[in-house]
Amino acid sequence: MKKQNSSTPNQERLQLLSTVIIFSELNEKERQYIAAILKDVRFKANEVVLNEGEPGDRAFIVAKGTFCAEKFGHVLKVYGPGEVFGEIALLDDRPRTASIIAKSEGILFELQRGDLEDEQRIPAETRAKLYKSFTRQITSYLRQSSDLYQEMDVLLLQDGGCAPGYNPVTAYVSEYLEKIGRKVFIAAEGFKSIVSDHNEDYRCLVYSRERFQAMDHIPGVVFSPPLRSSRGAEFRAERYREFKKEENQKLAAAHIIKRKVNILVGIGGDGTFAGINALAKVLPPEVQIFFIPVTIDSDIYGTACIGEYTGVEIGAEKIRCYMADARTHKRCYIIEMMGAAGGYHALHSCLGAGAHLAVLPCSNLDLERIAKAINHREETVIVVAEGYKSEEREQEKYPGNAAEYFRDELIKAGLNTRQRVICEPFSRDIRGAAPNNMDVTLAQRMARKLSELIAGGANREMPAVEAGREYSIPFSEIRTDNSVESRLAELANRLF
Repeated sequence: MKKQNSSTPNQERLQLLSTVIIFSELNEKERQYIAAILKDVRFKANEVVLNEGEPGDRAFIVAKGTFCAEKFGHVLKVYGPGEVFGEIALLDDRPRTASIIAKSEGILFELQRGDLEDEQRIPAETRAKLYKSFTRQITSYLRQSSDLYQEMDVLLLQDGGCAPGYNPVTAYVSEYLEKIGRKVFIAAEGFKSIVSDHNEDYRCLVYSRERFQAMDHIPGVVFSPPLRSSRGAEFRAERYREFKKEENQKLAAAHIIKRKVNILVGIGGDGTFAGINALAKVLPPEVQIFFIPVTIDSDIYGTACIGEYTGVEIGAEKIRCYMADARTHKRCYIIEMMGAAGGYHALHSCLGAGAHLAVLPCSNLDLERIAKAINHREETVIVVAEGYKSEEREQEKYPGNAAEYFRDELIKAGLNTRQRVICEPFSRDIRGAAPNNMDVTLAQRMARKLSELIAGGANREMPAVEAGREYSIPFSEIRTDNSVESRLAELANRLF
């Protein structure tokens, strides 16, 4: 990148400025002031102009070439000669919201905030007219934003613990529903947002590139395709426990009705379903309500859950690493893993890795026999579900985790091994894993089934996929105690 202050003739700059909307209020003399402080910035093809997230203090006017706004590798908007980007940075220090890449060799006219504020170069009257133009443009954005969120056709809502697949299913729901003519919105922070209910508590999801390019200037409009490959969950709250209060549920329902929501879709695990089901009881029947299960621990019965495949894959790989270390150093690892009620994740991770024992919330074990078996081994890896004897631990005010509790039980039962016993806490990084192909495919199937249920007039149902079959389960039949089969649990005992 090379800057030149006067490589472009002043007349050429003035001619270009006369076509730019934000300078339309200026007379020719005032445009001359602006032309004099512009700096030419030349870029080669594929060179980065701005990086998303970095602070800004300058705007750019395209003089020659093509420049693209990108996010997660997706092109959001294309800028050509006479178009401006980054103008909000002339008023505000907020971070850049996208990266700008030169798609061809080109020239930009750079307008720095510091030069604009230099009273020796820009008269106060000219600066005031220019700021008025900026303010008018930003106000129009805000006005459009206010109007946009007054009527939300489809509202998505996510809550609870993160799991691989939240973002992909959000993208695919946006895609499938937009294709059948629906307009999709999402709560920025789950249940917390619909209780707060300000315009900034919501986002508008747009899947079509053409539609997004027409709306990207409106605050809160999000281009959803990049979410297909994004980790984590961009729009969720960390278990908003205040939503258990009936007054907050009724308040949220009133806000949903006020904003004329036609379809409400909850996305998450058992806690999110509890909140959505509570809303279903206080919302009028004409509001269609659905739920999509996203949970590592597969705590929604009767269907595969988005996130469970990735969770088991990553969980099993972690256990394999502990097994290798246990063999090498003659250790006994007792590892806490996800599994608050049924223990699905802990069990299947244990089975996948071939560990020596899975201890589940429902386990009824012969502790003395287990302790005796470990005493005669040279290496051992045991997986303990986080929900193991949770009530007993709470009653006893036990300070440690499930793995440590099980270790202490074994010591009382006669554990006396030469192995070094090491307890490992639950690995929360699994939540941020990149969803694997099974979970991405499941997200697409759930999104497609949801669009079919909506088009068919269904209500209070959850799309479900099991053994290759796609169907739906009414809210009244959804169970959130996804227990594991006893014969399957027996496979995870290799101690004796």
